[in-house]
Amino acid sequence: MKRHRSKIFLGVAVGMAGLIALFEGQINPYYFQIIMYIGINIILASSLNLINGFAGQFSLGHAGFMSIGAYTSALITSSLKLSAGDASAYPLFLLALLGGGLVASVFGLLVGIPSLRLKGDYLAITTLGLGEIIRVVIQSLDFLGGARGFSGIAKISNFFWVYATVALLIYLISNMIGSTYGKGFLAVKDDEVAAEAIGIGGTRYKIIAFVMGAFFAGVAGGLYAHFVTYINPSQFGFLRSFEIVVMVVVGGMGSIIGVILAAVLLTILPEALRTIAQYRMVIYALLLIIIMISRPQGLFGARVKWKKLLRRGKIAPGDRV
Repeated sequence: MKRHRSKIFLGVAVGMAGLIALFEGQINPYYFQIIMYIGINIILASSLNLINGFAGQFSLGHAGFMSIGAYTSALITSSLKLSAGDASAYPLFLLALLGGGLVASVFGLLVGIPSLRLKGDYLAITTLGLGEIIRVVIQSLDFLGGARGFSGIAKISNFFWVYATVALLIYLISNMIGSTYGKGFLAVKDDEVAAEAIGIGGTRYKIIAFVMGAFFAGVAGGLYAHFVTYINPSQFGFLRSFEIVVMVVVGGMGSIIGVILAAVLLTILPEALRTIAQYRMVIYALLLIIIMISRPQGLFGARVKWKKLLRRGKIAPGDRV
């Protein structure tokens, strides 16, 4: 039944994306830019939620995979001389996005095999360092534009491409979490030692989550590059990774809906506060602090599950879960 509902959701979402894409030229460019950034941030936050939320790891280098996908897809489309507005370029653009995602997933595998043997703070510091290494290496490569950035990228990304990817990713995550692999992720997250004891390979599941998360981060990077038409290594630094982590934590680690809502909220909020420019980042940070104090488990975190367990009588009010 859940799988049937997710198929309906996918079909409706893709149909709506196609319908709205027909009218995107009539939307105010500023508002349209925010809508596009919301979609890209949903992809980034949801892909990181696979690693941090469902597999129970703590990665701080997600922007590194985004940068690999952005530069790879931009290099492919520039080499093929694709131009904006050319419908015949869409199949090649799809290949460029897949290429960016695949290269990012390969790097995710290379990073994941050694680093995912670490846990907790050690893993977070390692992924943070690796994300910065990726950024510095890109900055030193002249054929990618180096420190001056990569310009002249065709503006091919539109509403349909971004939100069709959002719908596909949410569909895959919702189906995967209900599958055997999804149960393996949750088992490793809850107690890796116990999972290993019953034959669930913790490292294998963590690497699968890491590779999948890196793939969609790379696709998001490709969509971003072909929307802004100019990318620079400074756009993919630690602060970008931190923004994505905040979306996952505020939304609730392991909550699909919560992470989507947090991505929407934390994309709109800085823009809504732009009228008070000198105070907007202070207010933004203060609101984040208030959210995390009042809801430390995120918008849709564990407390919702506890209430369900209490209603079903599976735990007593004083029990720890």
